[in-house]
Amino acid sequence: MRTEERAGRAGGTRAPGRPGAVDRGGRRDLAAAACGAVLVAVAVLVGRAVNGDGGLYAGWPPLIASWDPHVGPGTPAALALAVLAVALGPRVAVTTRWRGLLALSWTVSAAWIFSLAMIDGWRSGFALKLTSRHEYLAGVAGFHDIGAALRTFEDHIVMGRPGNWPTHVAGHPPGATLPFVLLDRIGLGGAVCAAVFCVVVAATAAAAALVTLRVLVGEESARRAAPFLVLAPGAIWAGVSADAAFAAVVGWSMALLAVSATRTTRLPGPAAAGSGLLFGLVCYLSYGLPLTGLLLATVLVLARTARPLPAFAAGSLVVPALFTLAGFHWWDAYPLLVERYHQGVGGKRPYGYWVWANLAAVTVPAGLATVAGLRRSAVAAPGAVRALRTGLPLAGAQRLAVLTLVAGLAVVAADLSGMSKAETERIWLPFVLWLLPAAAALPGGHRRGWLGAQVVLALLVNHLLRTSW
Repeated sequence: MRTEERAGRAGGTRAPGRPGAVDRGGRRDLAAAACGAVLVAVAVLVGRAVNGDGGLYAGWPPLIASWDPHVGPGTPAALALAVLAVALGPRVAVTTRWRGLLALSWTVSAAWIFSLAMIDGWRSGFALKLTSRHEYLAGVAGFHDIGAALRTFEDHIVMGRPGNWPTHVAGHPPGATLPFVLLDRIGLGGAVCAAVFCVVVAATAAAAALVTLRVLVGEESARRAAPFLVLAPGAIWAGVSADAAFAAVVGWSMALLAVSATRTTRLPGPAAAGSGLLFGLVCYLSYGLPLTGLLLATVLVLARTARPLPAFAAGSLVVPALFTLAGFHWWDAYPLLVERYHQGVGGKRPYGYWVWANLAAVTVPAGLATVAGLRRSAVAAPGAVRALRTGLPLAGAQRLAVLTLVAGLAVVAADLSGMSKAETERIWLPFVLWLLPAAAALPGGHRRGWLGAQVVLALLVNHLLRTSW
């Protein structure tokens, strides 16, 4: 009976003999969400007070945006999709066959991303977002000779040197720019093709997370998480930046390692090698994404095996070896990036504000349902730690708690580094992807309401603010 009571409390269902357990849990979920909302509100109020002279270098702190209430051609589609998804999504996620659910998650995610982008209109919301002088497309011309560009990449990172790279090109390893260069080489250059590429790739992130959750946590939890993964408020930034595409690469690295570690694939060795290959690529997409190694390590901890490590390690060396042989040296470039970062607004933004306002900024793409779910993860964490320490099997809620809290730990590490001051609503999307499943722990009777809160937040932000990414 005690075990059943504990499971009931962790899963949000009514525990035997405890008629008020669900109500108390629901009130605590609301309190946690309210704390998240207060954090955002305080960051806005303090930001507006401090940013009077532009000292925070953010238009509408803690977000890189400007106040501009508006509607656009994407408004009807976004509203219709939101209503249908909230009304039907939880049931469809439970009743659809698994492969159909993966395909549907990709399709609906792409539609949600695109409709939100189109609220700002075709030109300013979608087609021209990637044409800023700071974006990757501005650096494509510098890769007319890809080999030469890689060999001399480090020479153009620091400002003041001849031909220094645009901000986003200089701020990332060359792997972030190369997809746009390759699109240009095959005749798909320009902002429209680049934006379509970002949306199509980014929309697969939900499917990757579902595959991972199914084998690590259980299919029931994966299905409960599906609507929250697809309808995340972070979709606001997914269609107009490359960071959500980076999140998808991280997601598939996690999925391949998970199926390898749990032996739910006929080819566990190649799956592990593929996971390592993608992780190696991730490290050459963003200097901050090696932190996703914490999430990959969590997969092995939850699966309680190290069998995939040799194949994973072999795969992870491929991309670094190719870039090194081509003349780009990650370890030499990173200190130059730090110098470039402090030359620009990153060095001028006050750490004292952004070290906590970053967390407010990331609350927006994660949503208040995620905050409520993380509260439940925190409750389940002590039991999960005890089970891991003693070798006892972990319940599904405990596995979910470990995965989501490690994602939170990665966010904290990135925050404390001082290399992520502002713009975290965009650059932390690869971590947000693994915070979102926490909402699966919310009780079934409340889940549709929480999903509604997610889409309302996304619609309000996208209609009230003009985001820069």
